[in-house]
Amino acid sequence: MGQVAFDTQEFVETLENAGLPKDQARAISIAVRKSHEVADVATKADIVEVKHEIAEVNRNIADVRKDLSAEIADVRKDMEHRFEKVEAQITDARKEAAARADKTDAKIALLHKDIESLSNKLIIKMASVMAAIVGLATAIIKLV
Repeated sequence: MGQVAFDTQEFVETLENAGLPKDQARAISIAVRKSHEVADVATKADIVEVKHEIAEVNRNIADVRKDLSAEIADVRKDMEHRFEKVEAQITDARKEAAARADKTDAKIALLHKDIESLSNKLIIKMASVMAAIVGLATAIIKLV
């Protein structure tokens, strides 16, 4: 902090003009000057300097806010892009799963048809065997 201007000579003269002896006036002047030296008093220049420093800090804060806002916007864009990518992957996986399910359903339907066809063939063969057994049994009965 700067020092406040203090004219000791003028102060001594003022005290002498008020009727104090010169020695007392000097002693008081020295005491006042020392108290001003010790006192941490802000001058107008100090206040102006602090105001400039505060303004600089405010500008720095504004710059940081702008930078931070830009970074946040970039992060948001990146996250949106990633979410879109994940959503597309999920959509593709669902389509793939649906296609596999359709393929599986088609294979199951073919297996059902094959089983039904084999079942019908087996019934026909069993009927043929039964007819042969009945014919054989009839022939055996006629022979006996």
